[in-house]
Amino acid sequence: MKNQGGTEDQARKIPTHEVVYCQLRDMILFGQLAPGQPVTIQGLTDRLGAGMTPVREAIRKLIAENALEFQGNRRVSVPVLNLSQLHEIEFARSQIEPELSRIACKSLTENDISALRAVDAQVSLAIGAGDIQRYLLNNYRFHFALYELARSPVLLSIAQSLWLRFGPSLRIVCGRFGTSSLPDRHMDALAAMEKRDCAALAAAISQDISQGISMVRLSLSDQ
Repeated sequence: MKNQGGTEDQARKIPTHEVVYCQLRDMILFGQLAPGQPVTIQGLTDRLGAGMTPVREAIRKLIAENALEFQGNRRVSVPVLNLSQLHEIEFARSQIEPELSRIACKSLTENDISALRAVDAQVSLAIGAGDIQRYLLNNYRFHFALYELARSPVLLSIAQSLWLRFGPSLRIVCGRFGTSSLPDRHMDALAAMEKRDCAALAAAISQDISQGISMVRLSLSDQ
């Protein structure tokens, strides 16, 4: 996620291409670019208010991460997820993310848990209000605030890449079914954190992943 806590001077030191990359990544992650919808490079420069060079660099990086694909004629799009790819993503997420949560559990502080509880309150408010964008943002914040506590950069990078592949399809499910049935096993996860029950925390995260994957699979099966 974008830097939310640094000073203005620190923010100025972030290279333009990195800022543009984060902006475009978030557009993909939170479903502002729909799978299969082609967009022009010029359209992205206008939308982001950025120059052609940093936009091209961000696109190049996101294509390498399989979050975008080149369509030709200066157009790119978010790949359309199929059932076979979803199965692979499910396998990878179900291995990586519970392990990150298990590792993080070992060093959780009361402040960490309080911060995660505050983010989950925003998730609950978003579900109650039917606010899809707010749900997607805070659901991501909850998971990665937890995963970052594991201090496992290789696993964290893999998890982030998997969410880039999965996020746009979850956004479609949100739009189709609304927020009332969206995955949210965070209360179970928080209860496990309070008890420092690392196995229960990993199980709650695994169930949260499974619920979200099942909803996307149902949506893809109906197409």
